[in-house]
Amino acid sequence: SVENITSVECFNKLSNISNSYLIDVRTQPEWEFIGVPDLTSLNKKTIFISWHIYPDMKINSLFENQIIESKIKKHDKLFLICRSGQRSFYAAKFLILCGYNNCYNVSDGFEGDKNFLNQRSTINGWKYNNLSWKQ
Repeated sequence: SVENITSVECFNKLSNISNSYLIDVRTQPEWEFIGVPDLTSLNKKTIFISWHIYPDMKINSLFENQIIESKIKKHDKLFLICRSGQRSFYAAKFLILCGYNNCYNVSDGFEGDKNFLNQRSTINGWKYNNLSWKQ
């Protein structure tokens, strides 16, 4: 089953576990316009593989192939992140079915939950927690 962890826990695990990877499953426009996690301080690179393909938002039929192409191994620790923890949860569930046993969902995502004004990045999430990111 998928384990939920916070963005802060995720960053700490990425810094302490050598065979760990952050997979950002958002769409190309989100990466371009909202920003992306920056792991250069950990000597790592975020892996970008969309779970849904923009603009029709169908599930990416090449998802597993793109994971394989990125040289990730089945026993590596995989941390999946999206905007707010929903798409990444389903992507992590899918990878477990494919035999990747160590999948974690970053439950607060890159932008976090909406506040009462419907705004993100104000309560929780990667950006809100001042974890390293770039535009």
